[in-house]
Amino acid sequence: MFSSSRSRSHRESFGYRAGKATSNKKQRSFKDLNRTSRIVAQASTQGSPSSQRSQYGPASPPLNSAIVTICVGQAQRLFAAHEDVLSKSPYFAQACREQFFETANKRIELTYEEPEVFSAVLEYLYKGDYTPQIGYDKKRTSFYLATNESRKSTSEVTIQHSGYDVPILKDTAIYCAALRFSLPHLQALALKKQGLQSGVQTSVILASARFAYSHTPASDSSLRAHYLALIIRSRATFKRSGTMQAEMMAGGSPLWFDLFVAMVEHLDDVAASKAKR
Repeated sequence: MFSSSRSRSHRESFGYRAGKATSNKKQRSFKDLNRTSRIVAQASTQGSPSSQRSQYGPASPPLNSAIVTICVGQAQRLFAAHEDVLSKSPYFAQACREQFFETANKRIELTYEEPEVFSAVLEYLYKGDYTPQIGYDKKRTSFYLATNESRKSTSEVTIQHSGYDVPILKDTAIYCAALRFSLPHLQALALKKQGLQSGVQTSVILASARFAYSHTPASDSSLRAHYLALIIRSRATFKRSGTMQAEMMAGGSPLWFDLFVAMVEHLDDVAASKAKR
């Protein structure tokens, strides 16, 4: 199942607890700010992780299930998994069907994927969750990550993705991988976990937002809206960020136009609310 083988100042770090948009409606992300804000308030009312896991895990592959080798990343790290477990993903099910006559030597190449991300995907396919596990506090009616706070470090919540100078949030990369592998429940899980992270540097947030925009379609109304809502809610921090200024001056991503439109809509909502008083 598994493989064989803070550079910014404290003033640019802030509590990162953003809501998770879970709607499947196909519309432009910059129109989803108000809906995303409502989802922030609704997050704690969703079902417990145990009830969610019952829908898609854990897996108990048959003894005769074929073993598939997966070669991941530029370093070609090797993973092994049962075909029946991999086939829970339509993407991998199709890849296995294309090697129908290869009963003993099925191999899938994922040269574009990061081994750390695929390891989390594979763990999810077997267990219905990935490390760190998500828990639900019935007394507080809220979700939490089962991490050891004394050992928690930035490296546990970020990965160094090829093509990015700054680390990005691991949950964002997992969300995008789940999108490619047609695993909607994993997408929702990754988005929920990302909203439970805290103390993330603005440089990491912005790099992760750019990554999200580069690896999701324009119709994505969850992860993109999540970042727009986060930046607007934490605007007092971002407006003082040198990284934010440099990113906006460099441009090159539809993120900035979406953010402009979302900010205008937010200001319109504030003005309308004051007018009703």
